Order: sequence, then C-alpha cells, then structure tokens
Amino acid sequence: MALTDSRTTDARSRGRNLSRSRPRLTTPLVRDGDNLRPATWDEALDRVATGFGRVASEHGPEAFGMFSCSKATNEVNYAAQKFARTVIGSNNIDSCNRT
Repeated sequence: MALTDSRTTDARSRGRNLSRSRPRLTTPLVRDGDNLRPATWDEALDRVATGFGRVASEHGPEAFGMFSCSKATNEVNYAAQKFARTVIGSNNIDSCNRT
C-alpha cells in the first residue's frame, strides 16, 4: 500500500469507479472482417464456444491454456481450473502465485 495525500490506496481502490466509467463497454463486440460491431450476448458467447471448439478439434484440447490469478478467490481459481480440465479437456492452467 502507498500513502497518497493522507489516504491509503491499493490496486482495488484505483479501479473502484471503472464499472461506472462512461467509456466502459456495456455490450459485447464481435469482429466482422476488420470491423467490430455490437452483438447480443448469445451471439458473442456462441462465437467463443465455436472458436474454442474449432481450436480443440484442429489442434487438440492441449492447444488451449488458461491463466488464472493468484489474487482471485479460491472459488474463482477452482472454477477456472475446472472449466479448463472438464469443459476443454486441457491441463494447461497456471497462475501467478510464484511472483
């Protein structure tokens, strides 16, 4: 933690207002050629699932990797590794606990 203007701050407090920021995206964007356009959540998630499936079928599930954060909760890290291992079929999951 740093002391700034008689207040303590850390990474969490610096990002506190990001969820209310005007330039924050509120709908997903999908790529059509070289352009990004707004899309529904269903369309965006379908594209993600299709892309993951294509990579797994062309290169095998071990072509997929997941990086999780050691500062996340145990529950979030558990869900990330469970998704990588169960849904994708890859054991390529790592986190930044060594730093």
